[in-house]
Amino acid sequence: MIERPGATAAVQDVPDPTPGPLEVVVAVRGCGICGTDKHILEEGLPTATYPLIPGHEPWGQVVAVGSNTSLVRVGDVVAVDPSLHCGACSECRRGRGNLCEHWGAIGGTRAGAWADFVLAPERNAYVLPAGYPLGCASLIEPLACAVHGLKRLSAEPGRSCLIVGGGTMGILLGILLEIDGCEPVTVVETNPGRRAFTANATGLHVIAPDDLGDLSADYVIDATGVPAAIERAIERVAPGGTFMVFGVASPDARVSVSPFFVYQREITVVGSMAILHSFQPAVELVGAHAERFEPLLTHAFDLSEFDAAIATLSCGDAVKVTIRPGA
Repeated sequence: MIERPGATAAVQDVPDPTPGPLEVVVAVRGCGICGTDKHILEEGLPTATYPLIPGHEPWGQVVAVGSNTSLVRVGDVVAVDPSLHCGACSECRRGRGNLCEHWGAIGGTRAGAWADFVLAPERNAYVLPAGYPLGCASLIEPLACAVHGLKRLSAEPGRSCLIVGGGTMGILLGILLEIDGCEPVTVVETNPGRRAFTANATGLHVIAPDDLGDLSADYVIDATGVPAAIERAIERVAPGGTFMVFGVASPDARVSVSPFFVYQREITVVGSMAILHSFQPAVELVGAHAERFEPLLTHAFDLSEFDAAIATLSCGDAVKVTIRPGA
């Protein structure tokens, strides 16, 4: 539980959730920690509601269902899409729920999954079939964000890609781009330990910023959210190429971009926000390519080790850190 941004988070006892008619309760077996969570903990996000139990990347076993549920049963193992859309605003009616005027999220605007149990709408629970690689299940939610990002990018096979930022999301994007036939795919990462790990564990081409030279690419993705990195990255877009803002920046961040550069090269600039019709594809991708994703899960902690988990994520050497409340 965290009372407000910048406050010390603490493990507390809270009442177990009870499902409404169309809700389910999931006993959490794993939940990832990501950069968005760090924003929620440290400086806050405009969409976050406090006090808050964070955690928006959960999977686990259904232990209770509401009276009107029909898709999920007690005992099912599920991954949970944290997205909460109102379904009634103009954006939702256009099929763009990720831009919902009343957008919310489990772990953002209501209690999340850094807990023994999490409450979710039944429609947000995706059953994982027997034999599913559950060791990778904590990657389904971030992969769903990456799948939506690549839909926004509309990358074509055989085209070059440059990803700035070799954290979890940058690596997932790189793997997906390779699966989709893009080449060459290059990831830029400042941390030498992470560069070596990523190259060995995934086979991606990972380089330091100083080794970029005059490299440009048809598709350039910022996966850092750092204004200075964004400013440098957009200058790497080849003529006719696309730049995607994928990393989550501070709401107050600003960048300086040359309009003439964008005009002269006919650069397309796109953004990618959260998940949209991409959770089931992510479930299937993790199931089909588990051997590529599993090495990314570098650290796991019990709920009582929460402080150590956050410190590990902050040190920069980890790729994917997970909390295991029900381990």
